[in-house]
Amino acid sequence: MLVLAEQDSGKAARILAAAKELVLKRGVKGVTVAEIAERAHVAKGTVYLHWATKEDLLVGLFARDFLTAVDDMYNALTADPDLGRPHRLCPSLVGMGRDYPFVRAIQVGDADLLGVLTQHPRTTELVDRLGLAALMYLVLPVWREYGLARTDWALDDQAYAMQSLMTGFSAAANHTHILPTVTVAAPDQVIAAAVTALLGPEQASPADLRAAVDEGLRLLREQRDLVLASIAKEE
Repeated sequence: MLVLAEQDSGKAARILAAAKELVLKRGVKGVTVAEIAERAHVAKGTVYLHWATKEDLLVGLFARDFLTAVDDMYNALTADPDLGRPHRLCPSLVGMGRDYPFVRAIQVGDADLLGVLTQHPRTTELVDRLGLAALMYLVLPVWREYGLARTDWALDDQAYAMQSLMTGFSAAANHTHILPTVTVAAPDQVIAAAVTALLGPEQASPADLRAAVDEGLRLLREQRDLVLASIAKEE
């Protein structure tokens, strides 16, 4: 069974909480292991019992934000399969940055918060597995199979268009200076309309939608488990 450090140790949980508070306050560059340990009320060596380097600790912190976001999305889709429709799911994915600050920072390459870790191989792996672009490529074939997206367009071209669309909306939602002269009253409705315009009208029956959501959840769970395995230990 895979176990996260904080599930096994109250001190590890305090270290993660302290690291999150400090990074959100000042960014990665200005935070040291000694300061994290002091804030968590543990010895500096205790940090290294759980994480070999500061980078391991911080990348693990980022990964946990992704895992929490995925778990929340998984639960929401399980409770309301209609959320799996592209015009509903895409605005929800864009809005994830409001609730998961490290997910947002990694999605938009926020160097002020992440520092050199924006280019860290394990940060890149997170984006490759659970980033917006990755999720679009993961779910698009499912949408196409079950009548939730048009199929008269090459998959790679369609995925490129969806990835660009979602990345642009995410950047605009999280950096208001990108479109300083443009304001809309209901941005989620704009995102939904743009997604529908790109993917075409949905043709899925209720049974098709349920099948699409089940398959999407399976794929999402696979990617989640791979990320979890990269930061957890076997017990």
